[in-house]
Amino acid sequence: MKRTISAMVGQGSVNHNSRKFHAKNTDPERSHLNITYCQENIKAVYHELFDEALERYNAKQTRADRRIEDYYEKIRSGKQEKPFHEIILQVGNRDDMSADSEEGQLAAAVLDEYMKGFQERNPQLRVFSAHLHMDEATPHLHIDFVPFTTGSKRGLDTRVSLKQALAAQGFKGGTRGDTEWSQWVRSEKEQLSLVMERHGIEWEDKGTHDKHLSVLDYKKEQRAKEIAVLETVKAEKKTRWRARNGGSRNWPRR
Repeated sequence: MKRTISAMVGQGSVNHNSRKFHAKNTDPERSHLNITYCQENIKAVYHELFDEALERYNAKQTRADRRIEDYYEKIRSGKQEKPFHEIILQVGNRDDMSADSEEGQLAAAVLDEYMKGFQERNPQLRVFSAHLHMDEATPHLHIDFVPFTTGSKRGLDTRVSLKQALAAQGFKGGTRGDTEWSQWVRSEKEQLSLVMERHGIEWEDKGTHDKHLSVLDYKKEQRAKEIAVLETVKAEKKTRWRARNGGSRNWPRR
């Protein structure tokens, strides 16, 4: 049995990944088959990773305007780094690994085993949200993480940096088409292929920098737009509800 491996950058919609709402491409009747490995508050993770470094940094500042009050908000509102990154991994496709088939169950077993070694294998990528979805066409993993580096000579000595986090794990970028990210993704695919082998699946390596994922990329892009609309509608409903209820923050849970 030969199967491809798909790996792509995700949009990082934690609410969608945790199924706080369902997009059109999900089947709520199968959502109970999903697996949540972790689902932590990203701000709490930032406190865990960076509070001590932030305190050291602020203690050195002689000007009040150079102090950082909230490191998460600084990164979120800045342009140099993203607050977190997401990778989506999939074995096969909807034709040969459909989620509601025996092959799909096999794909889920492979992804589950792969996921259990992800954090140990990537110590500089702090995973805070990870989900295996079985309620879409094909089983796939969403892994959201905060990349961090230690011993930095500028800014906080422990700070957010995807490039430096991956460099600390041995991935040194070269040409534009051979970045730290592309090297790391290739390495993770190889790790996933080893798990596949243990389950009797050979990796059908296209070796084309995932150009064969153009259709999947398009579908993910369309889904991201749909999710953005859903989140906007939800926010507008919440605003209207609070206006009707005198500004109360006790938004009713469903």
